[in-house]
Amino acid sequence: MRGGPTFRHGIHPAEHKELTAHLPIRRIPFPDEVVLPLRQHTGKPAKPIVKRGDRVERGDTIAVADGWVSSPVHASASGKVLAIDRWPHPDGSFAPAIRIAVDRYSAQVPRPRIVPHWEGLSAEEVVRAVKDAGVVGLGGAAFPTHVKLSPPRDQKIEAIVINGAECEPYLTSDHRTMTEYPERVHFGIRIMMHCLGVRRAIVGIERNKPDAIAAMERARPGDLDVTIHPLTVKYPQGAEKMLIKTLLGREVPSGKLPLHVGVVVQNVGSAAAIAEVFETGLPLVERIVTVTGRGLRRPANLIVPVGTKLRALLEFCGGLTDDASEIVFGGPMMGLPEANLDVPVTKGITGVVVLTRAESRRAETYPCIKCGRCLDACPVFLNPQHLGQLALAGRYEEMEAHHLADCMLCGSCSYVCPSNIPLSQLFQASKFQLRRRKAMVA
Repeated sequence: MRGGPTFRHGIHPAEHKELTAHLPIRRIPFPDEVVLPLRQHTGKPAKPIVKRGDRVERGDTIAVADGWVSSPVHASASGKVLAIDRWPHPDGSFAPAIRIAVDRYSAQVPRPRIVPHWEGLSAEEVVRAVKDAGVVGLGGAAFPTHVKLSPPRDQKIEAIVINGAECEPYLTSDHRTMTEYPERVHFGIRIMMHCLGVRRAIVGIERNKPDAIAAMERARPGDLDVTIHPLTVKYPQGAEKMLIKTLLGREVPSGKLPLHVGVVVQNVGSAAAIAEVFETGLPLVERIVTVTGRGLRRPANLIVPVGTKLRALLEFCGGLTDDASEIVFGGPMMGLPEANLDVPVTKGITGVVVLTRAESRRAETYPCIKCGRCLDACPVFLNPQHLGQLALAGRYEEMEAHHLADCMLCGSCSYVCPSNIPLSQLFQASKFQLRRRKAMVA
């Protein structure tokens, strides 16, 4: 197996995947309460269709999509609606959420459902089934999957790229999905190829996952053009633009999307979720989450009901060590530090990483020495040093002119900066300020 070409620039952070890479996926018990934010996806939040006191069963729709770029929310456990109120959200805000008191003695068996037979469905019917099931991108961005499966009619899609890179340190949920459920991933790929009318799919997997590569190769269907492509281990290999450049040699232009170069990119977890819709009829009510870190007593890969509180995951994994210092939703490069143990797991949460004091120690920031390391690291060839100076000066419109929108907040520049300047955080704040200013003008 060869790694083939790769994108230019990028970094090689320590992987730390050995904590969970070989741990089989387990199912966590249902908690006493689940909290389901109406905003668990990119786009408009869902609209609730239940009220306090309503009885719901696992898999019932409790909030409907509010528009095309939106996604419904389903009850992840049977129980009674406690309230619809504001609750801590993973992004640090307080956002509307539906709280359900879980039935303690329920078998949590969902209502009988009609399982759609995908071969007899048109592309529009497949898209509708995926949308109704609330499937979103499970790699972190949580973009509604039905939108990706509905490219403009004048935009021909030539290939599907399946993202199995999982380049973030610590995280192994995609790794274990491919290792333990390769047939399900391939079934999801088959359905997407049918829906999009494409004949070619490429699965990119970093070479630090040899068991996943072998499992996906063994399960590869003989009647489809599906290629399993080992990738060079480099961060951020799993970013859409980097993956397309590596696997197909195509460059997505600034301000454009993968579909503009004839490609749709999906995460392996999303492919498996699509397959489950057409295997069981059950919507997206649970996901695989890596709970790991040296600040945790028993790291694990877990099947978690959406809406489970962070404290329940930590308790199931034996609790925190004495030197635990910081908890991050997602990976350490792009994840969100959490300040509240009652924040719930949403559809886009790939992992929980508990860092020790030594790992999260705040380093003193020094003036930029113009060494150029951030330029060599940036995978989209921006000038982070210059953008950082503009951010500190509050010159956000100038940042926009210097292609701030192309920054994907991967954190590579911050990682290599010898002056410990938090460049990625500055860019994230600058993007927020630009959106705020545009909203005020509108």
